Amino acid sequence: MTDRLPLSAFIIAKDEADRIARPIESVIGWVDEVIVIDSGSSDDTVAVAKDLGARVVKNDWPGYGPQKRFGEDQCRNDWLLNLDADEEVTPELAAEIQARFADGSYTDADGWRIMIRDMYAHETAPASWAYGYHQIRLYDRRKGRFSESIVHDTVRPEPGARIDNLDGIMAHRSIRSLEFQVGKYNRYSDMQVADMRARGRKLPRSRLLTEFPVSFFKAYFVRKYRKYGWWGFILSMNYAHARFLRVAKAYEAELAEKSGKD
Repeated sequence: MTDRLPLSAFIIAKDEADRIARPIESVIGWVDEVIVIDSGSSDDTVAVAKDLGARVVKNDWPGYGPQKRFGEDQCRNDWLLNLDADEEVTPELAAEIQARFADGSYTDADGWRIMIRDMYAHETAPASWAYGYHQIRLYDRRKGRFSESIVHDTVRPEPGARIDNLDGIMAHRSIRSLEFQVGKYNRYSDMQVADMRARGRKLPRSRLLTEFPVSFFKAYFVRKYRKYGWWGFILSMNYAHARFLRVAKAYEAELAEKSGKD
C-alpha cells in the first residue's frame, strides 16, 4: 500500500531530541501528517522533528489532557493516531492499521485500543510478558476525545461509541535512565497530589504503612518485573517508592494546610 492513509498522527513533546525520531519514523511513511506539539523545548526537539517531516506547533504546557486536546484540534483528519514521544508503532501494528484502512474495516469501531508494552534500553523489542496496558489511541475524534484532566491523558468515548482492540502493540520506552525515572516519578507525584486536592480526595494515613510493600508486590509479581532479574528488582523498588511518595506528599500537604502554610 503506497498511498498515505487519511489519518493524522500527533505527538506531544518537550526536550525529547534524543527520542522524538522513533515515534515519527514509525509512522511518517504511511500517515497523512505527523504533528508534534512542542511545549517549549530547549534542546533540538523542534529541529529533529521538522527534519523528519513533521509539522511542529508550539503550545505552552496546560497539562496532559488539555495538551492532547490541543493536538487533536491541529489535525486535518477526523481519524487520529496518538503517540507519546517515548513510544513507537511496531511494524506489526503499522501493517495491521494499514490493512484495516485498505479494506475499510477500520470503521468497524469508532475507537481502537492498542496494547502499549514497556521496553528498556537493553532490549530490541518488548518482551511478550512485559507490563502493558490498553489505551484508545486510534480513534475518530467525532466519537471521542481526550479528557480535560491535567494528569490523566485518556480518550473518553462518546456514549454509544464502538470500541474494539487491535492485535499489534506499541513499544513504550519510558525510561532513559534511573535518574530520569526518579525525576519523572517526583514530578508526577506533585501533579497527582495537586489533582487529588483539587477534587477533594484524601488518602487514609494507613497507606503510609501499606503503600510501599503492596506496590512492590504488585510490581514484582503482578507486573512480572521479577522476570527481568536484578533489573526487575530495581524497577519494583522504584515503583513502590513512587507510589509511597504520592501518599507522603498528600500527607505533607494536609499538615501544611492545617498549619495555615501554603
